[in-house]
Amino acid sequence: MDATLLLPMLLAAIAAILLYTFIGFIPGTDETSVLVPVTLALALAGVDPAVLLTFFIAAIVTLNLTNAIPTALVGLPGGVLSAPMMEHSLYLKSQGRAAETIKKMAAGSAIGTIIAIPVSLAIATAIAPYADTLREYGTLLFVGGAVLLALLGANRLLSLIAIIPMSLLFQGLLSLYRDQGVIPQDGNISVSFFLGITIGPLLVSVLGLLNRSHRENLPGHPPTTVDISRKNLRGQSLAPNKILTRDETARTGLWSLISTPLFFLSPVGLTFLLGEGAAGRSGDRTTRANRAVAGMNGVAHASYLSGTIIPLLAIGIPLSPVAIGPAQALFNAPPALTLDNNLHHLLSTPMFIVAVVLGAVLALGLTYVIAVRYSYRITYVVMRYIPHEAVLGLFIGFILLLAYLDAGVANIFGVLLVGVACGTLNKLGVGYGVQFMTLYASPWIVQNLL
Repeated sequence: MDATLLLPMLLAAIAAILLYTFIGFIPGTDETSVLVPVTLALALAGVDPAVLLTFFIAAIVTLNLTNAIPTALVGLPGGVLSAPMMEHSLYLKSQGRAAETIKKMAAGSAIGTIIAIPVSLAIATAIAPYADTLREYGTLLFVGGAVLLALLGANRLLSLIAIIPMSLLFQGLLSLYRDQGVIPQDGNISVSFFLGITIGPLLVSVLGLLNRSHRENLPGHPPTTVDISRKNLRGQSLAPNKILTRDETARTGLWSLISTPLFFLSPVGLTFLLGEGAAGRSGDRTTRANRAVAGMNGVAHASYLSGTIIPLLAIGIPLSPVAIGPAQALFNAPPALTLDNNLHHLLSTPMFIVAVVLGAVLALGLTYVIAVRYSYRITYVVMRYIPHEAVLGLFIGFILLLAYLDAGVANIFGVLLVGVACGTLNKLGVGYGVQFMTLYASPWIVQNLL
């Protein structure tokens, strides 16, 4: 292990914590759309693989923890993973328990993280001997993954039907670019298309505002008054076992453990399904809600970490919704990283473990204290002074810049086309996971099925 990398890794973790603490407190931010552009930019800038992995692990631990806090304080989901917690959080807020809820969320996150990392590393080690076989059939695994996620999605029939048209779109644009000399004959710009998928739903919503009749028919609302509870945010122990009851601790730990081997499934689905399992049926509604918010946060952290660590360490190809979504740039960021030369190939196992542990421990330690002690103040600043639209606009602009750097002006319009098409499908029920898997499966589908 290169000891000279420890300081850059430490600084990268701190930078991720600072950035995603504030982003996490902004209601409505999508994890994929705020993680991918920054991680991709760092990968393309040539950041050392160990530093890049430390940054990403710190970012997801921080973002997942802070994203839950607006749900408890103001009744607005911080991100996609916070949506399953809405019902329980709103009930606890109505009972004057917002501060207690934040502490239980933070404690649940700590338990999920502590369980997920060693279990994920153990599973990755067990799978590693079969990595060559899995990589050999990698494209077929993407095809199978697209079909599986389509069957697990909200709109199963449309998701299945959409796989082939999306494949034609991706490969058709690539063929056009090659024929017109935009990229070399052996060139590939799948990352740009990935970013187009990421901003798709947002892009469709923004472009819809250009339609005057649609804009005039939108409902109007007066300015929203938000009551941010700050009672009892100070004092008491920070230890998870002092915040959670024994029953809540046991349930959170159990369901976090169960979710870790299920890394190939959607974190949102696991958070909802297993989180409700943690809530149970016994006890009054307050007891069940407390179990649910702790359990859901534990499962959210465990599923995100396992979905990143296991495919990256064991196989080197993105075979989970997290790997093919927010963690995409760790696997494939041409020309810096490719599926044949990414963090799986560049990092030794000891260095990989150091990067994961360092990023997670720093993020969990600092963000845990921030969440419990200072969530009121940060939420107030974010809600009062940082417009949600400004943050989303920044990321859209950043993605279009990356598209231009990838293949010039033509690619900006190509990314817009992919964004509009995939964003429309997303709003109709074709999830991110199906679209990302189809992007990787599209060469095989076009060559062998059409």
